[in-house]
Amino acid sequence: MPRSATDRRRPAGRATILDVARRARVSAATVSRVMNESAHVSDEVARAVLDAAARLDFRPNLLGRNLRASRTRNLGVLLPTLSHPVFAECVQALESAARASDHALMLATTGYDPAQEDGALELLLRHRVDGVVLTVADAARSRVLDKLDREGVPYVLVYNQLGRRSTHAAARPTVSVDNRAAARQMVEHLIGLGHTRIAMVAGSFRQSDRTRLRHRGYVDALRAAGLSVPAPVELPFMAADARAPLHELMRGRERPTALFCSSDQLALRVMRDLAQLGFAVPRDVSVAGFDGVQLGTLTVPALTTVEQPSPQIAATAVDLLLHLIGGQRYLAPALLHHTLRLAESTAAPPVNPSSQPAAASPARRSTRSTDDVDPLPTRPR
Repeated sequence: MPRSATDRRRPAGRATILDVARRARVSAATVSRVMNESAHVSDEVARAVLDAAARLDFRPNLLGRNLRASRTRNLGVLLPTLSHPVFAECVQALESAARASDHALMLATTGYDPAQEDGALELLLRHRVDGVVLTVADAARSRVLDKLDREGVPYVLVYNQLGRRSTHAAARPTVSVDNRAAARQMVEHLIGLGHTRIAMVAGSFRQSDRTRLRHRGYVDALRAAGLSVPAPVELPFMAADARAPLHELMRGRERPTALFCSSDQLALRVMRDLAQLGFAVPRDVSVAGFDGVQLGTLTVPALTTVEQPSPQIAATAVDLLLHLIGGQRYLAPALLHHTLRLAESTAAPPVNPSSQPAAASPARRSTRSTDDVDPLPTRPR
């Protein structure tokens, strides 16, 4: 059967309200009433329409720039959680940057569950956001990003970083630090303090491509120094208690004298649980994190960490997204400065480490310093 002019204009595979109506065996007007909740429709008919729409992957008010001329001046934000301070700080900076350009934010979170990403994105798209700033579990293999690419919705990834070998590296806009290089530098700092037994406490590799990159940097540093590479202690991001795996890790005769944690949230949890197990930080074991959240400056001892410039990441992401919404072409990833925020949670290793913690005593405070890293020359236009 020859295709109609309407069918020829429609991108292949994109369902219309007429497709939904035919599948649900109702009129297009009924589909419209169900989608807009503008008039009473029986539960049976509503279920049939919604089921047909789901099976056809139909969404009202699709966002492709070629499908509408008006804009809502709303930006979607999709993040794993707001309970992690780094994302809370990011949202604050995103809101400030969006407001400065007369835009508002609409927020959705996924609880670090990749299976929830698609539904959370749908919620944003149904509210006709002009574009999306997001962090996903795996930027190289993401159904959410595939959908945004397919439908022409502008987006910018924050914190995610695509490797040079990724087939999507040149096409998916990202703003981040160099996670692998930053992790390597932190572990090299621990090695420079004299530590030779350094373990990594990591968030779930499945839930975070950032964790995987930071683990590679950790491995790079240990191998370059000729040190053994123990298996990481992997914890769910939302786990409230790390005492059991820490007890197992620290009870051995060759226990680590330093722990590198893949995030500050994990590092702060580890410091708390080590104290409950009787270990003093940094006298019995040093602890370093990754993120640079402000909360880490308020703990005793203060946390040594890789500091990501979250306000600059957010501001750069909003600026880049607005340029993409305006039709400008994406050029290259934006890799921003990271710094090492050296504080009191790291020190030289104990002279005779054992599986028995030393008696607790007040932690000595030392002078903090900051170690800058040369930026990689990428600036979005």
